[in-house]
Amino acid sequence: MRAASSMFAFVGLAALLTGCPDRTISEVNPQQGRVEYKDIPVTVNRNIDILFVIDDSGSMADKQSNLASNFPNFVNVLNTIEGGLPDVHIGVITSDMGTKGTEGTPAPGVGTVGQGGCANVGDDGKLTTSGAAVTGAFISDIRGTTPGERIKNYSGDLATVFGTMARVGATGCGFEQHLWSMQRALQNVTANPGFLRPDAFLAVIFIADEDDCSMTNGTLLAAGDTGPLGPLTSFRCTRFGVTCAVGGATPDQMNTVGVKDQCAPNENSQYLAKVSGFVTYLKGLKSDPSKVIVAGIMGTTEPFTIETRQINNQNQIALGRSCTYQGSGSLQVADPPTRIKFFLDQFPNRSTFTTICQPDLSGGLQQIAQLLKTALGNPCIEGNLADPIDCSVSDVANYLKPNQNEVVLPQCDATASVKPCWQIKKDAAKCPGGDNFVLDIQRTQAPPPDTHVIAYCVTEPE
Repeated sequence: MRAASSMFAFVGLAALLTGCPDRTISEVNPQQGRVEYKDIPVTVNRNIDILFVIDDSGSMADKQSNLASNFPNFVNVLNTIEGGLPDVHIGVITSDMGTKGTEGTPAPGVGTVGQGGCANVGDDGKLTTSGAAVTGAFISDIRGTTPGERIKNYSGDLATVFGTMARVGATGCGFEQHLWSMQRALQNVTANPGFLRPDAFLAVIFIADEDDCSMTNGTLLAAGDTGPLGPLTSFRCTRFGVTCAVGGATPDQMNTVGVKDQCAPNENSQYLAKVSGFVTYLKGLKSDPSKVIVAGIMGTTEPFTIETRQINNQNQIALGRSCTYQGSGSLQVADPPTRIKFFLDQFPNRSTFTTICQPDLSGGLQQIAQLLKTALGNPCIEGNLADPIDCSVSDVANYLKPNQNEVVLPQCDATASVKPCWQIKKDAAKCPGGDNFVLDIQRTQAPPPDTHVIAYCVTEPE
C-alpha cells in the first residue's frame, strides 16, 4: 500500500488525466519523478457528511473491530486540514435491506433473522449508533461561534464514539445490498432527518468483504436449491450480477468452475439492479459533482475464480476468495467486489479503494481521509518538489460539468506582474507537514465561486 503522505503522487500523468473530462492542461514531465495532483476549490466549504456503509453479515466481526481500532488515524488526518477538523456529520448504516429490492414489495423471508437470514426491509438504510453516547442518529461535530468552540451531540472522544457505532454486529442478511442501502439512507429523509446537508460535501465509504447484491426484486431469492437459479446462496449475486468477457459472458458460463477475467457488472441482469443507476442517483444529489466522494475498503478484485467448496455440508459452486489475512482469532477472507469497484470508478479523482485483507486498516483509513482532505481543498504540497519546480496550474470553471472551461495560469515572476499567476511558497503554519510548501495563487480579482484550481506538480521519487 502507498504511504498516506504520498497518496496523490501518481507515477504517470496519463493515469491522472484518465478520469478528467475535456482536460487541456499543459503537460509536465513525469519522467523527472512522480506527479502530485491538487484540486482546490476557490470557495472554502468545511461541511462534509460522511456515510459509512458497513457489511453486517456473519464474517464481519473481526473487520468491524479492525475499523473501530484504527479510526483514530482517520480523524488524525482530518485534523490536519487547514483550520482543523471540518464540520462533520458521520453516520453508519448496514448493508441489510432484507428481501426488498429497488422495485416491488419484499419477498418471503430467507433463513433465520439474526443468524444471517433476511426478512422484510431489513434495516432499510436507517442510521444506527449501536448504543454509542450520541444524541440522535448520527455524529454531529461542528464549529461554534467563538474560536476553538465545537458544538457536539456526543459525549467523549470522537474516535471512541465512532468505534462503538462501527460495531454493527455480524448477524445481518447474507445477501448484502450495499448500494441499495446507501440510496435508501440518503433518500429516506423522514427516517434520517438532518444528516444530509444541501451545501455539504458527501462522502460514502463502504466497508465490506463481499460484493454488492442490490436486487431489483426478491425473485433472486426464490427458494429451492435445484431450480434454475441454483443453490440459495450469495453465489446467485455473482452469477446474475457480474459478467466476465473471458469465461463468464453469460449466467450459465458464470456457473462453471474456473478463472474468469475482464469482469464487470451485468447491467442487463433480470435480478440485480443496474450499478449505473446508483451512480446517477448519487451524482444527482449535488449540483457540483465534485462534492461527491466515494471510497471502499473491500476484498481485492483479483483473482476472480469460480470454485466448489463445502457450504451447508454440501459441495456447492461458489465465488473464490480473492484475499485472506490472519485475524485476531481466525483466518479472515474476502471476495472480489466487482460491482462496488465499478461504482467507485465512476467518480474520477473522487474515489479511492484499498483492501480489507490486512490486520491493520490504518493505512486504508488514512488514504480515505487524505482524499477527503484533497476534496475540501488542500493547497499543501505533500511530496518533495523536484528542482527546478515543474507544475501546471489551471483555473477550471464548471468543473466536471459538460460546460467545463479551463484557463492555464502562468508561473509568477519576481513581482507577480501578470495576474492571475501561481507560485510556491513556504508556510509552516498552513502546511506543517513535509517541506511546508503551499501552492499560492496571486489574483487581482476573485474568480467565479465554482472555480477549482487544478494543478500537477512533479515531485522527487521516494
